[in-house]
Amino acid sequence: MTKARLLRLSVVLVSIFMILLIIVYWDNVGTAHFYLHTSFSRPHSPGAIPGITAGEDWEALPDVDEFLAKLLSSSLKQNSSIPRKTEQLLVQGSSKPVVSNLEENVRGYDWSMHNDRNSLDQEKLQIDRRRMLREFCANSSFTFPTKERSFDDIPNYELNHLIVDDRHGIIYCYVPKVACTNWKRVMIVLSESLLDQGVPYQNPLDIPREHVHNTSTHLTFNKFWRRYGKFSRHLMKIKLKKYTKFLFVRDPFVRLISAFRSKFELENEEFYQRFAIPMLKLYSNHTNLPTSVSEAFRAGLKVSFSDFIQYLLDPRTEKMAPFNEHWRQVYRLCHPCQIDYDFIGKLETLDEDAAYLLQLLKVDRLLRFPPSYRNRTASSWEDNWFAKIPLAWRQQLYKLYEADFVLYGYPKPENLLKG
Repeated sequence: MTKARLLRLSVVLVSIFMILLIIVYWDNVGTAHFYLHTSFSRPHSPGAIPGITAGEDWEALPDVDEFLAKLLSSSLKQNSSIPRKTEQLLVQGSSKPVVSNLEENVRGYDWSMHNDRNSLDQEKLQIDRRRMLREFCANSSFTFPTKERSFDDIPNYELNHLIVDDRHGIIYCYVPKVACTNWKRVMIVLSESLLDQGVPYQNPLDIPREHVHNTSTHLTFNKFWRRYGKFSRHLMKIKLKKYTKFLFVRDPFVRLISAFRSKFELENEEFYQRFAIPMLKLYSNHTNLPTSVSEAFRAGLKVSFSDFIQYLLDPRTEKMAPFNEHWRQVYRLCHPCQIDYDFIGKLETLDEDAAYLLQLLKVDRLLRFPPSYRNRTASSWEDNWFAKIPLAWRQQLYKLYEADFVLYGYPKPENLLKG
């Protein structure tokens, strides 16, 4: 009897310890704001516990998920009176920043307010974009790699583009070359994940570019395993159900042109060493290449757009390593058939989409989306850029990025794919 009592006591103590451990871990990343509801959140019935929605969604959750949801909701109730510094003032756009980065000098800022543009029916636009995405994900006749796998099948390292803001209940999947620098800045301001002399940034444009792309700045899904261990997937699923999830996309071929211009037409030491040197050797038959990008540029040795396309189509490329994020397909970055996104923005309608999204998130009084870059890589340029690319290569390239065209409603570039 004594041993049985000791065993039961041990089980109780271990359970209490685990619960306390979860609470301590969660407090480190802002549990107090875990279930802040945005305008996308499902309404809860009168008297319901905030964060716990009655009905099918929660009945379907495993016991562990339900336990964690209830535990975290009670923590929200206890901490709901915590003040938020970022919710005190509407952050006005500052004067033009000092732009020291060469890429930003080349691209330039567009400081116009675009008041002359016709307003779009944003609500209908979002319904159409989301419906199209869901229909093609459900269409068994339309296939592409990784489409059929479940969320649990996605390895942690492929979840590194999902940035989480626990303060406002937001998840953003960033896509390089689609205004991701400024959206990351917005996420930093909202989550207060970066301080300037001990005070959280309030104006997105005040955040230096080098800090924006530092991986330690953001809480992303792939970091959950280190923080929560075996509970990480359960917590991800709860957040995916309750948080507002958004991404921004762009015409796939135009995004490739933008990536090429940014990484190979400007001096970039990292991309020269990792990508330009192998491309120049493989596709331009260069040997004894300069050791630095500045020397290579002075000697007139640059990767051509043709070299870049050959590299993308070369089957050896993916065998060596996955595509770099700047030209990796959006469906591989953001997993749109495994994650039900609430908002799909497009770079082509960035100003209108960004303003509408901030309103829906109820953060438009806290900040404004930074002025967008002048879009010097326009859709009308495709004909010129692809003029010297063989027809067979263009057709192969379309097949490589077809899912991104179809899922996000971009028309097939027939003029580039017919002889």
